[in-house]
Amino acid sequence: MIDQQIEIPTPDGRVSTFISHPERGGPFPVIMFYMDAPGIREELRDMARRLATSGYYVMLPSMYYRSNVFELGPIPMDDEAPERKRMFELMASLTIPMVMQDTTALLDYAATQPAASKGPAGALGYCMSGRYAVSAAANFPDRFKAAASIYGTHLMTDADDSPHRTAKNASGELYFACAEIDRWAPLEMVEPLRAALKADGVDAEVELYPGVHHGFAFPKRPVYDKEAAERHWERLLALYRRRLSS
Repeated sequence: MIDQQIEIPTPDGRVSTFISHPERGGPFPVIMFYMDAPGIREELRDMARRLATSGYYVMLPSMYYRSNVFELGPIPMDDEAPERKRMFELMASLTIPMVMQDTTALLDYAATQPAASKGPAGALGYCMSGRYAVSAAANFPDRFKAAASIYGTHLMTDADDSPHRTAKNASGELYFACAEIDRWAPLEMVEPLRAALKADGVDAEVELYPGVHHGFAFPKRPVYDKEAAERHWERLLALYRRRLSS
C-alpha cells in the first residue's frame, strides 16, 4: 500500500488530503471519503486504508482547511465542552457548494495521477458528510456512480440543495445506512427519506440498522458495534464492486 499526505490547491486555499491506494495493479477507481465532524484522525486514516486495500484510490480531505484546522484532537462527549462547541462551529462553517468546489479540485488532482482511474468514482460520507457524498453523486453524475451516506445528518432540509431533493440528479446507486438510535438523524426521518427517494425514482437503498447508535461504525467510539460495522463494510464493498468495476 502507498499512503501520502498531499496539499491540493482549491480556490479557497490548499486542502490537506490523505491518499491511500495499492502499490501495484492500477489505475484504481477513486473513492472520495468525506470526514465526519470530529475531523481527520488515525481512526479515519485506518478506515481509508481498509477501503484502499480492496483496490481503490481513496482520498480523505481535511475539510476544515478554510479555518486553518487540520486535526481537532479528542472531542469530549459533553455538549458544553469548548472543544465540542468548536467542532460544531467548524461543521456549521461548511456548505454543500463549498464541498462540491473542493470535490472539483480533488477530482482534478486525481486526474493527473497514474494510480487513479478516470472512470466511475465512488463517494462516502459519515455523519455530517453523508449529505456531501449524496451531493457529489447529484452534482457530478457523469463521474460518481456510487455514493454512501452512513448515519448521515441533514439529509432532509428545507433547502433547495437538500440531498433528498437533489438525489434525483444522480445517475448511479445510492446507499443510506441509518442507525435506529440517533439524535442527529432521528428514526422519524428514515421512512420519509425512503419515500422521497422512491417518489423521485432514485436508485437507492435506505437500510435501518436496528439497536445501534449514531457512530456505530467507528472502532474508537464507545457506541462501536462490531457486527453492524462489519455489515456496513460488506454493503459498501458490494456497492463499489457493482458500480465501479471497469
